Amino acid sequence: MGVRSRIAAGAALLIGVVTAGIFGMMTHKEALEEASSYITYVIVEEEEVADSPKIALTFDDGPHPYYTEQLLDGLKERGAKASFFVLGKQAQAYPDLIKRMQEEGHLVGNHTYSHMQLGKNNREAFKAELVKTSEVLSELTGEEVQYVRPPYGSWDKGFETELMMFPVLWTVDPMDWCSDDVAGIVRKVTKKSKENSIILMHDEYKSSVTAALQIVDILQEQGYEFVTVDEILFD
Repeated sequence: MGVRSRIAAGAALLIGVVTAGIFGMMTHKEALEEASSYITYVIVEEEEVADSPKIALTFDDGPHPYYTEQLLDGLKERGAKASFFVLGKQAQAYPDLIKRMQEEGHLVGNHTYSHMQLGKNNREAFKAELVKTSEVLSELTGEEVQYVRPPYGSWDKGFETELMMFPVLWTVDPMDWCSDDVAGIVRKVTKKSKENSIILMHDEYKSSVTAALQIVDILQEQGYEFVTVDEILFD
C-alpha cells in the first residue's frame, strides 16, 4: 500500500471511529486516540521504508564464464542489484552473461576492450577501445552505454562530451583482486561502507564472489538496499 492509500485508510478509520463516538459506541477521546495511533503508525512505517540507505556494489573485469554466473545466481536469490563494468573482449566471449545482467536489472558499463590504462601517449587508442566496447555492449543489450569505469581510475574529461559517457569511480576498495582472504575482504568492506558507498570488486575470482555475497548478506541485515550505481550518483 502506497503513501496515499495508507493516508486514505487512516482518514476513513478516523471518520469511522469519530462517528462511533458520536453514536455512543465509544467516547470521543477513545475514538480520536484510536484513529491517531493508526495514522501515526502508517506514517512511521512509510518513513522507515522510504529511508532505507542505498549502497552500490560494482564489479570490474568480467564477465567470467563460471564465477560471474555464480554471482548472478546469488544476487538474484538475495534481491540485490549490482553494476558490472565489463571488458569488451570478455563480453564478446560470453554474450549470454551480458544479456542476463541486463535482463535481471543490473547495470552494464564499459571497462575498455582489453583493460587499457589511459596514459599520456595513448589517448586515441584508449578512446577506440571505449568505442569498440560500447558497440559490442549496445549490440547485445540494445541500449546506449552511458557509464564507464576507467581502468586504474585514469580518465580524460574530454571523453565525457566526445563520447557522452560518465565515469564511475569508487569509495570502498578492498583490493580483492590481490587477496584470497574472504574474511579479510568482507571485514574491510563492511567496516568502511556507509550510505551511498560505491564498492569496487571483481567477478573473476572465486574468493571475490564468495566475499561479495557475504557482504550483501551482512549489509542487508543492517538495512542497506543494494542498487545500481546510477541510483547512487543521480537520485
